Amino acid sequence: MTLRAGGAWTVSHVEALEQLFERIRPDLAEPAHLRIDLSAVSAIDTTGAWLLEKIRRARAGAGGDAREPELVGLAPSMADLVRDVQTLNRRTPAAEPRQNFILRQLDRLGVATLALKDEAAVFLAMLGAFAAALFRVLRRPASFRMTSTVYQLSRVGWQAIPIMMLITFLIGAIIAQQGIFHFRRFGADAYVVDMVGILVLREIGVLIVAIMVAGRSGSAYTAEIGSMKMREEIDALSTMGLDPVEVLIVPRVVALIIALPILAFLGAIAALYGGGLVAWLYGGMSPAIFIARLHEAVSVTHFQVGIIKAPFMALVIGLIAAAEGLRVRGSAESLGRQTTSSVVKSIFLVIVLDGVFAIFFASIGM
Repeated sequence: MTLRAGGAWTVSHVEALEQLFERIRPDLAEPAHLRIDLSAVSAIDTTGAWLLEKIRRARAGAGGDAREPELVGLAPSMADLVRDVQTLNRRTPAAEPRQNFILRQLDRLGVATLALKDEAAVFLAMLGAFAAALFRVLRRPASFRMTSTVYQLSRVGWQAIPIMMLITFLIGAIIAQQGIFHFRRFGADAYVVDMVGILVLREIGVLIVAIMVAGRSGSAYTAEIGSMKMREEIDALSTMGLDPVEVLIVPRVVALIIALPILAFLGAIAALYGGGLVAWLYGGMSPAIFIARLHEAVSVTHFQVGIIKAPFMALVIGLIAAAEGLRVRGSAESLGRQTTSSVVKSIFLVIVLDGVFAIFFASIGM
């Protein structure tokens, strides 16, 4: 069987070429020898060469006695293109080797360990940059950006008071309600005051406030610094001879370090008030008895333990938020990913830090 081709086999005639292929497709399965005469073809491009390749592959896919078609009359100037197209997608994809389940899990563990090392390096680099910038500010107090710090303090401190006190009030009320509900079975209602006071002052109060600050202020810091990075404002600061860490990060972290202990204190007061209100309305314990019992159950040490943690948690939240903001690349997807990463890492490290402090204070008898 001989097919005689003619005219221009180019992209401008692609529709006609596809119709030609569909018309001859049924004949390609015939076992007879196929000969394609291309002597009348005036021009050929990648589209025409690919049509020839489709004919060759359809012929090969027919199986049986169907042999590869013979191309005759092809001009030398067109032969190179046809040969190049024939080599496309000819390699059979290599089968993925099956790996032992244990080895695969160990490989994942190794990758995660290396990623953890990289994350620790980023955090330590930011800590070092912040410490160096803070040292320069202490040497030259006139360079400290007081206006920016006060503004950030208003944002992360003053404006956050209502929501922080509301949430901690509810947490204290829930702890008191559950304590009364369960302690009442043993006639130990009074110990609810001990539980609420110690938990709120030592652990829950500062931890809840730190987690909320990480979600509220930490995410805002990352989004702001990330947006500046996307708009090349941080590069502009460096071009102007200003240190971005000193200009952008120091005021934010300092404001957070000042604001978080204050918020933790107000949150603890709100939580105790919520616990006392529930003890009065739900447990029948008068406010005078609640306050007297609270005075016996807790001491200044419990309050100190909670407040000492707050600046360190604020430092961790601020540094992670700044580091993740500086890692943003030029896309909205990157900004969202780093903001999410900032909140998750901050909450995780705050909880870890709280556990470390709990062990430390227990070891020194506080």
